Amino acid sequence: MTAQELDGWLGGVRTQRMPLLFLGHGSPMNAIEDNHFTREFRKYGQALPKPRAILCISAHWETRGTLFTAMQQPRTIHDFGGFPERLYKVQYPAPGLPELAATGAALTQGDIDTEHWGLDHGAWSVLIHLYPNADVPVVQMSLDRARTPSEHVALAKQLSDLRYRGVLIVGSGNMVHNLGRVAWNRLNEVGYAYDWAAEARELLMDRIRDGRLDELAKYSTLGSAVQQAIPTPEHYLPLLYTLALRDSDEDLDVFNDYALAGSLTMTSVAMGL
Repeated sequence: MTAQELDGWLGGVRTQRMPLLFLGHGSPMNAIEDNHFTREFRKYGQALPKPRAILCISAHWETRGTLFTAMQQPRTIHDFGGFPERLYKVQYPAPGLPELAATGAALTQGDIDTEHWGLDHGAWSVLIHLYPNADVPVVQMSLDRARTPSEHVALAKQLSDLRYRGVLIVGSGNMVHNLGRVAWNRLNEVGYAYDWAAEARELLMDRIRDGRLDELAKYSTLGSAVQQAIPTPEHYLPLLYTLALRDSDEDLDVFNDYALAGSLTMTSVAMGL
């Protein structure tokens, strides 16, 4: 995208600032289940203004470099196994928006993907509740494996102007996410957490509420409980992206703040509503 084209997409009158969301997406089954978490997703979806487009940062697309989906019609990716057949039949046929993808790539010195990816379950399993008619264009942004959490925070801030151009930015992951320690026999027991998971949730939530973004980016220094809660960063990074884009005057609304199966939390955050 040339400088003139970038100015054309971002130029003109700035719109009302769009909110920010981080959604704990949990199991892919949340796409088709009616439960406390999905009802909250739908409630917040009804409170959101209808955006020009959605930029979704999902835990499930890690790449070398930063990529943006630039298809006219991104495919629905069923990137999981062992679930009921009806889940694999779900489609989320939202259109893409190549112009937004090109703008995102220009802002972040990234690139576009026109054929390999689409919308993975980190994106469509939550967007299906926010905008069930799939009538808002969606672009997905990848997570660059080579960047540190602090570098992801700096990259996120390059996207801030998109919020004034009608773009809803949604991060999708899980704040506490250790699949290797899941209590599979208590998978549907809302509120059940190992001691270390409960401690990590408290430590992280204190810093989220206080806006201590630098400490959140340096989560590996926060002790063993947090290290167990975030053994790999991909489900945590989408939270950092949305927190990095929050302005100081924006309220923070925490919902779905429950543990599951010992080692997961569904904690979700809305900002600027």
